[in-house]
Amino acid sequence: MSILNVLLRPDQLLVAVDTLAEDVITGCPSVGAKMLLIPQHNLVLACRGSAQFFLRIYELCLQASFRADFTMEQLMAELGLVVDQLWPNYEQAAVKAGLPLAALGTELVLGGWSPKNGRMMATAYEKHSVAVPAVHQPLDGGLASPGDPLRGRPDSFELAHVLAAGRLQAAYLNEQTGRTMAGGRLLAALLQHGKATVSDLGAL
Repeated sequence: MSILNVLLRPDQLLVAVDTLAEDVITGCPSVGAKMLLIPQHNLVLACRGSAQFFLRIYELCLQASFRADFTMEQLMAELGLVVDQLWPNYEQAAVKAGLPLAALGTELVLGGWSPKNGRMMATAYEKHSVAVPAVHQPLDGGLASPGDPLRGRPDSFELAHVLAAGRLQAAYLNEQTGRTMAGGRLLAALLQHGKATVSDLGAL
């Protein structure tokens, strides 16, 4: 697992992720994209967990975004069902690769500007087992994963504060697991009505 932070208010959505990736077979580290835009609809999809599963979800979201009747609300309503439909194949592939099922899991966030509601909106999704349907929750204010190291800290859209929070989270994750689970650099996407900016905030 890695870092996935979201700050939400009616006029702005900020999503921050780290870039550390790891080959599940060889364990070799690399740099990964855990946050991708659907720019024509001012949306962002981000993940914490399996990069391969995330990329498949993004592909399907991107395909859906070409529909003439596309709305973010419909995509948000469908996404949990899509996660459930894809999960058995993901588990099967993981077993073939020799990965323990207990280690599987994904957290996703889809968010952006809603023309229907005239504000920023975001929904979080979580899936760990084929036996349990994906949990999905509309966000109000945001989320922090992992949240423990940030307890008591005020939310802030200031990029320096976002980076400081990410460094606390990376240190916490790596200490808790005894290995480097989060790291690289912290990327942040800031969405406003008609505008999306992706920034490299610095090294973790």
